[in-house]
Amino acid sequence: MAILGSLIKRAITFRGRIPQRRSTYKRQVRELRKLLLKAQNTAFGQEYKFDKLLLEVDPISAYQKTVPVFDYQTMYDKWWKRALNGEAYITWPGTIKYFALSSGTSESASKHIPVTKEMIKSIQRGTLKQILSTVHYKLPKEIYEKRILMVGGSTNLNYNGKYYSGDLSGITTGTQPKWFQNFTLPGKKIRNQANWETKLHDIVVNAKSWDVGFICGVPAWIQILFERIIKHYNVKTVHDVWPNLRIFVHGGVAIMPYKSSLERLTAFPLIYCDTYLASEGFFAYQERPNEEQGMKLLYDNKVFFEFIPFNEANFDEEGNLKSNYTVLDVSEVELDTDYVMVITNCAGAWRYILGDTVKFTDLRRLEVIITGRIKHFLSMCGEHLSVDNMNRAVKLTADELGIEINEFCVAGVPFENLFAHHWYVGVDKMVDEKVLKEKIDGHLKILNDDYKVERTAALKEIIITALPDEMFLEFLAAKNKLGSQHKFPRVLKGKMYDDWLNFLENRK
Repeated sequence: MAILGSLIKRAITFRGRIPQRRSTYKRQVRELRKLLLKAQNTAFGQEYKFDKLLLEVDPISAYQKTVPVFDYQTMYDKWWKRALNGEAYITWPGTIKYFALSSGTSESASKHIPVTKEMIKSIQRGTLKQILSTVHYKLPKEIYEKRILMVGGSTNLNYNGKYYSGDLSGITTGTQPKWFQNFTLPGKKIRNQANWETKLHDIVVNAKSWDVGFICGVPAWIQILFERIIKHYNVKTVHDVWPNLRIFVHGGVAIMPYKSSLERLTAFPLIYCDTYLASEGFFAYQERPNEEQGMKLLYDNKVFFEFIPFNEANFDEEGNLKSNYTVLDVSEVELDTDYVMVITNCAGAWRYILGDTVKFTDLRRLEVIITGRIKHFLSMCGEHLSVDNMNRAVKLTADELGIEINEFCVAGVPFENLFAHHWYVGVDKMVDEKVLKEKIDGHLKILNDDYKVERTAALKEIIITALPDEMFLEFLAAKNKLGSQHKFPRVLKGKMYDDWLNFLENRK
């Protein structure tokens, strides 16, 4: 890592320059043209006449008029299913060798998302840019000579004779260049371990022999890892084992609810670096340390972005896209508006709805925060409650009460011919549910004007059930959903809510 440390610290300063929006728009046009050119001879490219789109003066407008917006099911049924069966040149040149298994949340069966060689290189390039961006953190060179621990999925992928499948982290880690693998932990043997509990145990056992400076993973599992390391070595904090640990690169869920718990397990606060990495690509990373401005959009990394305002004009109450929707490019977005992100990538996803909602916090830097998922907004009666609202209200409540709340979920339920929100809150100590209700409800009224209005109208009640924090992980374990890929959904609906109620009833 000494060589990497020297290279990082000598990274040239022009990386800090802020591009103009005109420049980012031109780069996005260039990215779209390159993607269309690459895929023009695929079945998808021929059906939608990519060769003609490439001749257009305004390729973005022509692309939007010609190619419809796809969700996973429509893309899978017509196109990706053929690629899974081994057909070549369906939505991307060649035969797809890897498919990432992604459920998005723990409530659905695994989706098969194509991962191409170009996508793997795009993710690696995004990772390197994120590492280089830490020159802004003013860390000593020696930190870059420490090891990077990546707590992710198994590199022991499934193979059915046609393609490999597994967690995206397992695919990308297993295909990293050997020179980079030498800088990362936990090593090939542990990476290959498919059993999640065994993997965590092996990391704990080996932890003391590693000099870790960076750690990457999902917040809930990193917290559990820290707790087990502290217990195993009978120490006060994880820094007693890893004194040089400085940076936590996280993703999957918001870090906000976990910060208090993590700070209890460390001797000093870590630098938190948020990442927007999905099975469909590496989209953004936090360039400025411990800032709330958001993550820098990777607008020049083989992905073309579009944004649909997440409002009643474009989506119904179930989060389904209406027929006459408005779609924008990066030059047209505005601050503090929730958008559904639509991507076109170098793995054969064309005008593909991810399911995430984002909000721009800085237009010059093109920085975004993830505010939730289309299906995870609560709007039974017009309250338009986002996961970001929930996270902030929970964090404020936990700080005020001096407790830790890492996991929670909310369900919309009927109540006296109107509606209520039923919160299930994981706590680390006994707490008065009435106080929890007053605090969370009060903060949401301040954070969300629509919510405040509906609390005087159709949203008649807030119900709180406080639970031991471990109940949420036990539920995932009961559904065989433990691991870096899976996280507990913040909003429960349909079968997932029924399963949760049955689980709680059986646990009584």
